[in-house]
Amino acid sequence: MFRNFIITFNQINLNIVRHYGKHNKKYLYNNGVKYANINYYPRTADHQDPPVVPAKLFRVQRIKPVKGNPYWEKRLLNELRLDGKQGDFTVVKNIPEINARLWKIKHLVKVTPITFPYGEPKEHDISHTFLKENGECIVTKDIGPVDERIQALDTFEKDAKRLDTELLRKDARLKWLNPW
Repeated sequence: MFRNFIITFNQINLNIVRHYGKHNKKYLYNNGVKYANINYYPRTADHQDPPVVPAKLFRVQRIKPVKGNPYWEKRLLNELRLDGKQGDFTVVKNIPEINARLWKIKHLVKVTPITFPYGEPKEHDISHTFLKENGECIVTKDIGPVDERIQALDTFEKDAKRLDTELLRKDARLKWLNPW
């Protein structure tokens, strides 16, 4: 029985073929789509990528310390005004020059595209705008005076049964003096 095992084991070894070296990817992946210098292999033949609209602005936040980095990375962080506190952030344009700088310090920063779910702010909306940590720029529109609200305020002030401060103070004083 032991001899049969050795023969079986040797036959298995003879059937295994080892390929040393690299495989030729040119023949393995030959149905890709070439975009510039990148080969793209879609899952299905009729796959269409969704249209991508790039963000106009980026929110850049430093997530690693400045200390211990080379001078050129410190200089880039200084130019982007990210050399202060670690939680500080800055807003930059999405242009090739800035993207090249961000690429050099990508291991030190967190880049979030800024989106405008309620529309881009106008010049008079700047004081009503805030930027969330996830990159949403929220514009709270100034609604201004509405005729219905002004009319409701007038009727409330003229109402004889309304609870104003003087009436509440008198009522509380009477209940304090005569609790039962």
